[in-house]
Amino acid sequence: MILQCISLLLIAITIRPTIGAYQVGVGRADMTGPSAEITLMGYAKLDQKGCGIHLRQFARAYIFDDGTTRVLYVTADACMISHGLRTAVIEKLQEAYGQTYTYENFLLSGTHTHSAPGGFLMDVLYDITQLGFCKQTLDAYADGIFRAIKRAHENMVEARIFMNSAEVINANINRSPAAYEKNPEEERKKYQYNTDKTLRQLKIVAVSDDKPIGAINWYAVHAVSMNNTNCLVTSDNVGYASILLESEYNPESLPGQGSFVGAFASSNLGDVSPNLNGPICVNTGEPCDYETSTCNGENKYCIASGPGKDMFESEEVIAVRLFEKSKELLVNESSVEVTGPIKFVHQWVNMPEKTVDIQNANGSIETVHGCFPAMGYGFAAGTTDGPGEFDFRQASTTDNPFWNLVRDFIFPPEPEDIDCHYPKPILMNTGRLTVPYSWQPKIVSTQILLLGNFAIIGVPGEFTTMSGRRLRDTVKSAIISNGGDNTSEVVLAGLSNTYTSYIATYEEYQLQRYEAAATIFGPHTLQIYQAIYKELATALVKGTKIDAGPTPPDLSKLNLLSLVTPVIFDSAGWFWNFGDVVEQPPKSVKIGETVSAKFIAGHPRNDLLSEKTFLTVEKLVNNGNWTIVATDANYETRFRWTRTGLIKGASEAEIQWVVRDKVEPGTYRIRHFGNYKYILGGIYAYSGTSDSFTVVA
Repeated sequence: MILQCISLLLIAITIRPTIGAYQVGVGRADMTGPSAEITLMGYAKLDQKGCGIHLRQFARAYIFDDGTTRVLYVTADACMISHGLRTAVIEKLQEAYGQTYTYENFLLSGTHTHSAPGGFLMDVLYDITQLGFCKQTLDAYADGIFRAIKRAHENMVEARIFMNSAEVINANINRSPAAYEKNPEEERKKYQYNTDKTLRQLKIVAVSDDKPIGAINWYAVHAVSMNNTNCLVTSDNVGYASILLESEYNPESLPGQGSFVGAFASSNLGDVSPNLNGPICVNTGEPCDYETSTCNGENKYCIASGPGKDMFESEEVIAVRLFEKSKELLVNESSVEVTGPIKFVHQWVNMPEKTVDIQNANGSIETVHGCFPAMGYGFAAGTTDGPGEFDFRQASTTDNPFWNLVRDFIFPPEPEDIDCHYPKPILMNTGRLTVPYSWQPKIVSTQILLLGNFAIIGVPGEFTTMSGRRLRDTVKSAIISNGGDNTSEVVLAGLSNTYTSYIATYEEYQLQRYEAAATIFGPHTLQIYQAIYKELATALVKGTKIDAGPTPPDLSKLNLLSLVTPVIFDSAGWFWNFGDVVEQPPKSVKIGETVSAKFIAGHPRNDLLSEKTFLTVEKLVNNGNWTIVATDANYETRFRWTRTGLIKGASEAEIQWVVRDKVEPGTYRIRHFGNYKYILGGIYAYSGTSDSFTVVA
């Protein structure tokens, strides 16, 4: 009997490798911001105001604990992350959990969707195109992120972590190839592509049943499949990829529900576009100018698109390609287990005051420092994903007397600023402006989380392809050379903790395309970051203390500028009630068609319906009950809100449902939920239900 027990024990040991001692928690929560009459963040277009929802925004939280040290990583369906948003979340965390989560061990990253409400960054330049600060957006984001973390915190289990990677060739292109080609030829020859095609994945498997409970995927692509004509809130391509992955592992759940939490997070996406057809002159069909991305000198006609026939299809194509590769990796037996202790390191850095020694091409050593933040002429030109206005163009290294006159009235640069940013012609000298308060951050958050032999670099902006490669190499080399695991893998988590626009290489900076013109700390920004993160990685491995650095100003304590108009009241008109159907769906629809219904509606900002929905599509089942088959978090639905213009405060909600191939024939109906604001005060819930209709094969 004893021999049998020993034999069984040896077999068990042979079958199952040594289990790591990690405790892991995963959590997800709805964080959708105001979906109507708040400008969407990313394209800097004042007239791109929200008009409803295509996909809800979610926050996805991952807690890792080795019994001694705990770290928290969150990726949120937002354009980027600000110090103010991170602070708001930390305040909630510390009220609930004391000092368990701090700036040092909490990394918060944005997916970079350009179709989500803004007004939450607080720095003037980033909020000005949203008509200033919008507290409702900040609160929705902070509350949702906190709920996701709370769910992860309360559901810690023993788990193993695996890392893997694979190439996704057909999901991104470089939108500034002329700038990329300024990098040294011998460096470019090390890489097959001018964008990173590698999808890097962490898989989290519960020890209790060997089943995945979560995954994080990092891939370099801008979330701009939905262009600047879109007015529906959406998490775009990477957000939809997350929904697809979660639906695969939560097959009986609606989007945003289920225990498996799968994320697609941002990486070094600065010069990377999902618009695979590339840019053309939409007015002539001819190629754009290669260096300036103009059409006969004008930037507004040079636009990239594809791979779908419209932006919705393009969003889906990119999402599906990412999802399919992630799904393959999750069942791939070549995954390598993450082992070793968990560590973290964090430092605040005042970039204009930071000095580092660099080696020039001739071998000489030069001391350089960061510049006060400033934006160049090429920034105002926009990109081929979303061109700017007026006569600006990318690759501008000369200024313009007229625009200099305008600049000097608001943003007069000092001679040292002009010298520091050279060859960037300064259009906005934001770093010197303090009225009414900070226009762009000067103090940034730098951070590394180390899960055994897997390092996550939290960076405060958008690194270009080559910038990201250089920083990853710097950190990996520092880890290994200082005694760390020589099998260490490194990922770059973009748009984390603080937002400071772009980080281009020194060579790319010389051309001054959009990414370089938006590199706000000057030509040596990347080299400064390489020195900072090398020091962080060294301290991380050796376990040495590092200076915390200067704390950023807390702008939330100020009277923040806001021109966002509140909802005054709603009116249903003389002969209607809120929720009444003013346009019924047809009696019968076929697979492939789009069915819609219109309702008398209140303003969506009266209640954001967090963790709820503005719509449901419901199917009549055998027992005579209705079951929900889709909400406003489903790809195939659209919730579109408009003012009718007939009477002040009157509005309608149109609910659209694309009847896709997997829909079962049967009887369906559409419902709308909302809240209206009474003219004498008070907010009240309402709902409306359409006539039933039949879906036929």
